[in-house]
Amino acid sequence: MKQAGKQTEAAGNATRPASNENYLLVSAFGSPGRSPLVALSRRISECGCNVVEARVATLGNELSVQVLAQGAWDAIAKLENALARLDRDGELRLTHFRTSARQPQSTLLPYVVEVIAADKPGVLFQLADFFERQAITIEQLQSTRYRAMQTGADMLSAQLTIGIPNTTHIAALRDDFLEFCDGLNLDAIMDPMKF
Repeated sequence: MKQAGKQTEAAGNATRPASNENYLLVSAFGSPGRSPLVALSRRISECGCNVVEARVATLGNELSVQVLAQGAWDAIAKLENALARLDRDGELRLTHFRTSARQPQSTLLPYVVEVIAADKPGVLFQLADFFERQAITIEQLQSTRYRAMQTGADMLSAQLTIGIPNTTHIAALRDDFLEFCDGLNLDAIMDPMKF
């Protein structure tokens, strides 16, 4: 009898996801004076969840926060309700949805790309399009527009982390990329990420 109960319990646990397999991705925008990170991390903690990853950036006059929360299914459901109340209060502009953990990408080699150029429309599109055509994923991107102190020229600076499939011939890719950049008059480097 005890043995049958243990087998039933084990079978039930096999189909139920572990508590750490429940994830909620949250995006929030708010004013820099009242950081969305404080409000979100408080709600995540109060609901019994944990912050797995977080990104904060000031874009224009808005503070943007992205948070990946993790917890038991009931804690994630509680967090969804808390976020709905926070959204109704009107302090933040929120979106959220359930997701899963990222699977390891052991076949991708991490490289860093840095680009500096005169600012002109379409540069980021052309960079993204180049890498997409090579089946290379952009893992992270940060770009900013600034005015050069010495000349006053409008400039673009972009830093990308890319995942290159390990079957790609790196020297050929680097040559193609630098030729592509030369054609657009972009100053660029592509180096392996060093940890």
